[in-house]
Order: sequence, then structure tokens, then C-alpha cells
Amino acid sequence: MHTTTGVKPDPVTPIESSAANGRLTAQGDEIDVLGVGFGPANLGLAIAIEEANAQLPESLRLSARFLEQNESFGWHDGMLLPETTMQISFLKDLVSQRNPASSYSFLSYLHDRDRLTDFINLKTFFPSRQEFHDYLCWAAARVSVPVDYGARAVHVEWTDGAFSVTTEMAGGARETVRAKTIVSGMGITPHLPEGVTAGPRVFHNHCLLENLDWIPSHDNGRLVVVGSGQSAAEVAAHLHDVYPDSEIHVSFRRFGFTPSDDTPYANRIFDPTAVDEFYHAPESTKRRLLDYHWLTNYSAVDADLIEDLYKREYSETVSGRRRLIVHRMTEVLEVTETDDRVSVTLRNMGSREQTRLDADAVVFATGFRPGDFRSLLGDGIATEGAFNGSRPEVERDYGLRLPELPGRVFLNGGVEDSHGLTSSLLSNIAIRAQDILEAVSRRVLRVGV
Repeated sequence: MHTTTGVKPDPVTPIESSAANGRLTAQGDEIDVLGVGFGPANLGLAIAIEEANAQLPESLRLSARFLEQNESFGWHDGMLLPETTMQISFLKDLVSQRNPASSYSFLSYLHDRDRLTDFINLKTFFPSRQEFHDYLCWAAARVSVPVDYGARAVHVEWTDGAFSVTTEMAGGARETVRAKTIVSGMGITPHLPEGVTAGPRVFHNHCLLENLDWIPSHDNGRLVVVGSGQSAAEVAAHLHDVYPDSEIHVSFRRFGFTPSDDTPYANRIFDPTAVDEFYHAPESTKRRLLDYHWLTNYSAVDADLIEDLYKREYSETVSGRRRLIVHRMTEVLEVTETDDRVSVTLRNMGSREQTRLDADAVVFATGFRPGDFRSLLGDGIATEGAFNGSRPEVERDYGLRLPELPGRVFLNGGVEDSHGLTSSLLSNIAIRAQDILEAVSRRVLRVGV
């Protein structure tokens, strides 16, 4: 993990629907593009649309609108631990690989915040996550494409030559939006292991900070972290720092934390050109590539963070005051929550010995799953051939295969099986936005609107 005392980001005012970020059209009008979800991926697309429209006569500009169920823009707010930094270069921002001259680049953000020179003096490609979050919020506040915050899509049908999308506001009010194309940027959802139910003391690391607010530090406290990836290691280090009187137990199935592979040749799997190579490869080759390069992104930890945790654990064996305790080769058998405690039963996968831990809280750093757009599709939309089980069948331009439907649905993320490891990451947002924009523009021009 790249750590730094870093640059403290300026506070960001939450972005809400307003005259600038409000509804584009009156109910009943038809727009070219409706974005479902407004995280970084669809934010990148909104910027691409704005910049493309600025170069076109008004008659050729795309009309667009985005829906976001949250009341304001955010990016993993509950995971923004103060000591963590980005694992990708700031040059892989929302725009730079598509348009290095864009006013929405991370460098433009630094200039606007009057921190460009100070950031240069840091001599790093890796800003803090807090600062990158501030950058994303800054971009979301500036983009001119309308965004409806506090609105979610609940149903999609195809009627009279366009998509009819039923949206629901936070207060329950509904309306229908008509659109020629849909871009799903539903993002990812936290995953808990089967049989685990979230509660006040049992939660995913996605909402870590908000849950820790009410769990006090006390003598003989105990917190349990489940997981073996970067997030689990970061959570363990953070809890070890902020709960100085508590034991921090870490449970994972592996023998130890595994270092991530961020070497230059391995990182080429995240290059924009790698998407073409991956997409057109045989299925067996795709599977092998994902297996080969799994440690570039999943269940792996920055080497310096592994070293840091090991030094902490070792120093405690010297002092005799053990607080960081790693349970290797273990699986969670049972989690039972009461009002003031939670009981966790671990089983060693080798010896089969069971260990019960009574703790103040259990944090599951067990990853995410892509959002499922199928849940929105109405019965009138034939999806034969569009999904193989839960896996979407997607064209190279990220369009969902719906051969019986004149309209097109694009998946802006969650297509790892077809497009490779970049599909749900920040690394390729700028180029993916360009690919989708070009496909949308071709369709709009083809149908003569």
C-alpha cells in the first residue's frame, strides 16, 4: 500500500438535483441516452457526451439524462480510510486516456483546487483515496449533463419504438422516462458469504466507517476481520490503529496474505488495447488469462502493507502483548449476533479444530458482485441469448445481445468474463466511455434522429 501524510482534500458539498443537475426533459419527451446509475463509470460517459456535444451542431447533439438512487454523488464513502492511497495512477482518471486536454482531468482538478505544485512535490502517481474521491465529486458537480439524484429505475419495457423506464423517487413518486438507448452503470454491490446476515455488529467493509462511529474502544475489546485481499488488510491495519485496547483477529482461507502483482508487464492486462485481445480470444484462453492475472486485482495485498502487518504481529510476540492475531486456513462456520456482542465460530481447514470468538463486531471484506440489470427488464423484452446463466452476453461495444429488440442496452461495467479485468475498474473508464459513446452515436444517426 502506498502511504503518505499526503494532501488533505478540501471538503465537498454533497451534490443534489438542481437546476444544473436536474431533469432534462418534460415527462413524455424522448431522449437519446438514459444512464441508470451515476458512479464513476457513467460519470465518465456523461463527460464524454458533454465534450462530444460541444464539438457538434445542436441538431446532432445527444440528449442524455442519468438516474442515481443515492441523494448525492459518492464513491465507496464508507471505505475512505485516512491512510489509504490509490492503487492506480492518477493518469487513469475519468478522461486523460481519451482526451488528455480535457478540463475534467485530475491535473485540472488539482489546478482548480490550487494544489498542483504541492502535489508535484509529493513525487507520486498515487493520490490518497480521499483526494481521488474529492476529484470525482468535483467532476460530478461540474458536468452539465442532467442527473436526477434520489431516483432509481425500477422497470424497463420497450413500447412504441423506445424504452419506457419507470423511475421512483425517494419519496415514492413515480414517472416514466422515454429513451432510445440505456446505459447501465449499476456498479457493484457488497457481497456477504452465504448464511451471513448483516446487522449492527456484522457488516461489509463497504460501510465500515459509518458502523465504527458507534462501536467504542474499550479494554479487552475484540474485532474480527474476514477476508484476504487489500481491503481486509487495510481494515485490519486501521482497526489496529484506532482501537489500541482491542484485539484484532483476521481470518482467511489462505496460508497468508498474498502480494499483488503490479509489475509493468502484468499491468498491461489493464491497457485499453488488452480489451480487444481479450474479447476476441477463445473462451478457454480468457479463463486462463483471468486465472494468470487474478493477483493483479483480487485477493491480493500491496507488499508494503503485508510487511507492515507482519512487523506489527512480530513486535507483539516480542512484547508479549498480542493484539493482531491471524487465523490462517480458517473458514467462518457461524455468526451469531446479540444486542451487545457477536459470536464467530472459525474452523481450521486442516486440523478441523474450531475456535469461538466473542467480539464487538465482525467486518466482512469479502468483495463485491456486479449489479444485475436483468431485474429491471419487463416481460415484454425477450432476453433469449442475452444471458448465459447470470453472465451477460455482450458485444465488443458493450451492448447487451438483444437481437429481437431495435433499441440497445449497454453495460458500463460488470462484463469481466467477456472484456477482461478492466470492466469494473477505474483503469479503463475513459476509453470505455468513448467506445459506448461511439456506438450510441452510430445508432442515433442510423435511425435518423
